[in-house]
Amino acid sequence: MTGHHSSSTSADPRHATPAGAHRPLSPVHHALARLETTAAREAFLRERLRLRHPSPTPIKLWVGLGAVTLLAALIRLVGLSHPTRLVFDETYYVKDAFSLAHLGYAGTWPDDPNPAFERGDTSGLSAEAGFVVHPDVGKFLISLGIRVFGVDSSFGWRVAAALAGIASVWLVGRIAARLFRSTLLATTTAGLLALDGIHITESRVALLDIFLSFFALLGLWALLRDREHSRSLLAARIAADPDLLRDPWGPHLWWRPWLLLAGIFLGLAIGVKWSGAYALAVFGLTVFAWDTAARRAVGCRLWVGAGVFRGGVPAFVNLVPVAALTYLASWASWFTHAGAYDRTWAADLRASGAVVPRGWLPDALNSLIEYHLAMYRFHVGLSSEHTYMSNPWGWLLQVRPTSLYWQTRPGTACGAGGSECAEAITALGNPAIWWIAAAMLLVVVWGAIMKTDWRAWTILVGYIALYVPWLAYTHRTIFTFYTVAFVPFVCLAWVYGMGALTGHLRPLAPISHVTPDGTIMYPDRPDSPSPTRAGRIAWWSALTVVAATFVFFLPIWTGLTIPKWLWQAHMWFPSWV
Repeated sequence: MTGHHSSSTSADPRHATPAGAHRPLSPVHHALARLETTAAREAFLRERLRLRHPSPTPIKLWVGLGAVTLLAALIRLVGLSHPTRLVFDETYYVKDAFSLAHLGYAGTWPDDPNPAFERGDTSGLSAEAGFVVHPDVGKFLISLGIRVFGVDSSFGWRVAAALAGIASVWLVGRIAARLFRSTLLATTTAGLLALDGIHITESRVALLDIFLSFFALLGLWALLRDREHSRSLLAARIAADPDLLRDPWGPHLWWRPWLLLAGIFLGLAIGVKWSGAYALAVFGLTVFAWDTAARRAVGCRLWVGAGVFRGGVPAFVNLVPVAALTYLASWASWFTHAGAYDRTWAADLRASGAVVPRGWLPDALNSLIEYHLAMYRFHVGLSSEHTYMSNPWGWLLQVRPTSLYWQTRPGTACGAGGSECAEAITALGNPAIWWIAAAMLLVVVWGAIMKTDWRAWTILVGYIALYVPWLAYTHRTIFTFYTVAFVPFVCLAWVYGMGALTGHLRPLAPISHVTPDGTIMYPDRPDSPSPTRAGRIAWWSALTVVAATFVFFLPIWTGLTIPKWLWQAHMWFPSWV
């Protein structure tokens, strides 16, 4: 049966005359006066704020995510020490991490230092500062593994990246649980990330991007917690005192602890790579949009202004300065070591009697700004050709993967007889995830625009923050492995789109409508439809293809020794070679 029924209480708030009664009241304010108890008013507001759906059964979710995370750990930790030599840009980041741990900053090395370094001989490190173009957070994390396992341990170089990748699998599952309210969809999202080639390879080498991805995910998780916390607080305050809505902007919500935490995480993301700043900007705008929508739902008459001044300003104060201070704190080692690159630039210039640009700033801060300008000039001017550079327009289809490691061996190494053997670590996404997700992205866009589904918008926010900015840098020397920063959102898009098409995704429940006189029209809420037999077959068939593709490509993601002909069988397109 379909239709609506209205609340039956008849109290009319227009008879009340507290301060501000001359102002017009919103329909929601009228509706709240019809509800006799605080609990009833709060339940009504929570329904309008979409806070009613139950979470997945915790024990089932914990078991499912625990099993998938354990699988991810096995994939990322077994054989992590292979190869025992530095691969790709490990040559920069691992040696910088060791230098950071021992000098407090990046020193310089002689020509061809890698063979000695790989044996544990670090005598070539000079105290002369080297110019590095990324902040220290990722390298500091790499240095922790070196401290524990030793400089001659390739496992130690990479273990921090592996742990960040493993934790990301659990974390994306928790995020999916908050978005989809489904143990199956949450576990599937985590499983997809566990089986993706880009994420596997980036978790098994000591590069920086896996840390950027991890901190960006932590930032989103904290934002989702803030969304729930701030909306719950808004509902509770207005339910306790509906006359707060006589203020056309509604109540203040200045204290946002989850936003403070998000600011710390996003500041650390920027401290890994500057591209984390895009996440801070886009995630911040997302909080503003959520707050504006919440103010409208609870009946603030000037909800746009409320979104700006009661939502946007407090959100900015809780988020952006914290991120900025966290980023600045990530340079603590640079500040405390006079030998660091450009550390005494301003002081030396002043001592020479020369004019100091921005001389009104403290010398240390001025020197840091000068260093940042040098890094910026390097990044914008980086356009040298590289064999594996790729155009970001092709990233969603993994058109040009990155070869991180390649080695041929005699045929006896893999039982290939007279044929050659090969070892490869290729940063290539699982095609069954990336290609399906590219198609499902259309479903996500449709859900965001046509269904105004906030979950779809959340997924798009990840693409906008961590992928779209790269489209402006097609002239730069950039690589497909940068996509690890947003591969969690690729997995979320896969699950959202496939879930919508197969019936596994629970649609958003309709919210109540309030007439101008405060009558509450509650829509009927039919049980969520179960997936059809065809939907279940399609869902599990797609997951089977993902698992089979993972098994097939695992050797070229982990550097296993295989016959060269088998490696060639993985090169489906000329651009993959």
